Amino acid sequence: QVQLVEFGGGSVQAGGSLRLSCAASGGTFSSYDMAWFRQAPGKEREFVAAVIRGPERTFYADSVMGRFTISRDNTRNTVFLQMNSLRPEDTAVYYCAARPGPVTDVFTEYGYWGQGTQVTVSS
Repeated sequence: QVQLVEFGGGSVQAGGSLRLSCAASGGTFSSYDMAWFRQAPGKEREFVAAVIRGPERTFYADSVMGRFTISRDNTRNTVFLQMNSLRPEDTAVYYCAARPGPVTDVFTEYGYWGQGTQVTVSS
């Protein structure tokens, strides 16, 4: 089984940037499609972005298209989420998730999750 640990959350003003990392262990990282989800207080967990295991293709929620970039480094067993032009509505706990495939934006289809990292964007 794969274990996931997120890093890089924090507080930033609107318009700022953050880079999240998710380190995987205990499995064959290159065998998994990877995704980021987020959950704001009182809201359902929502899809943010995904990157398939190869060849690298990426998918984004409309709300983050053009502002966020997902990438993966299979040599470091890590997936990244570069977040630019952050908005207050991006405030949420961000979760890394993995599944053997195929990639999906449905959070219930992912069996492996990190513990989450808080991102707070102030106006």
